[in-house]
Amino acid sequence: MISVPITRRSLAGLASLPWLGGRARAAETPLRIGVLTDETGPYADSGGPGSVLAAQMATADFGGRVLGRPIEIVHADHQNKPDIAAAIAGHWYDENGVDAIIDLPVTAIALAVQEVAKQRQKTVMITAAATADLTAKFCTPVSTHWADDTHALTAGTAKAVLDGGAKSWFFVTVDHAFGRALRRDASAVITANGGQVLGAARHAIGATDFAPFLLQARASGATAIGLASVGGDLVNLIKQAREFGLLGAKGTVIVGFLTYITDINALGLDLTQGLTFSAGFYWDQSASARQFGARFKAARHAMPTKNQAAIYIATRHYLRACESAKTSDALAVNRAMRARPVDYFGHPARVREDGRVIYDLTLYRVKTPQESHAPWDYYQKLATIAGDSAFLPANPACAG
Repeated sequence: MISVPITRRSLAGLASLPWLGGRARAAETPLRIGVLTDETGPYADSGGPGSVLAAQMATADFGGRVLGRPIEIVHADHQNKPDIAAAIAGHWYDENGVDAIIDLPVTAIALAVQEVAKQRQKTVMITAAATADLTAKFCTPVSTHWADDTHALTAGTAKAVLDGGAKSWFFVTVDHAFGRALRRDASAVITANGGQVLGAARHAIGATDFAPFLLQARASGATAIGLASVGGDLVNLIKQAREFGLLGAKGTVIVGFLTYITDINALGLDLTQGLTFSAGFYWDQSASARQFGARFKAARHAMPTKNQAAIYIATRHYLRACESAKTSDALAVNRAMRARPVDYFGHPARVREDGRVIYDLTLYRVKTPQESHAPWDYYQKLATIAGDSAFLPANPACAG
């Protein structure tokens, strides 16, 4: 295994980031990829150190060099603040020789960094933030969107739940752009297929008491309750939904739209069994996914989330595109990324002209404890959702 240099610093704020202004070595300047993530907050389990590891593994598997240059992974904690994320991205691109940025949980952060990348004409690969607006409204020739987006997450899941007989819905959503986008996209699918949205309640990031929102959901009489939250917020929501008797209640379906395997692991199957959701990656989906999952788990003592898996795939695809284009110039590399097929752990995928990565999703149900036969054996496949129907059509503003 080739050792990949990793930069680790205290990241309490920009004032404590003197390394951001460091100059590249005069000889053999590295190609640097920056993992801009949540290292200590509510999205640290789905991203954080595991995101850094995934990029590190991809770089090592590629051989540690590209275009005759060593590859470096640097990382920083954006503290879930768009202004800090944008400032770090600007310093990385302008002063620290970073060629590409990856990860970016939280919609507002992804949009802020996408704009910085557009201004600098530098590569950005968004693997965590889920809003479909990243390509539907704000596509750029230097950005790609690898995450299961809000339209893909709702189009299959909401339709399947509706087909199962749950026609009336209530949403509990995180109060930022992702939550609003997910509720918007889900509501469109629900109403278009004969369902009804009875109401919604919004909570702040990092909330701990969800009782008022769950009481509203129960009082609404909805047969489906959509949890449009993520990370630690979703974990607490699911836990309290079980405590309030909503999860597992006869005649009520609980839908977690953006669900990570770390959420299920944190709560256990007793609390999460029956939860329904869609995802583009699961460690047991193919032989190559199982192999990657085993290696990742050996290092992190946890299976990779779909964000961490996307970082591995996106990093390798980016490096192959650099090799194909014979340059790290962002415009040339992104053209090469769009021209090359993507192997998404045994599932064929492609990068569309507007930067949206297209692949099939799978509809899953969380297994009961009796159905699970090994650690991390949590998902039961229900159906395949074709990528061309899950994702929105290409944005003509960015289509070739």
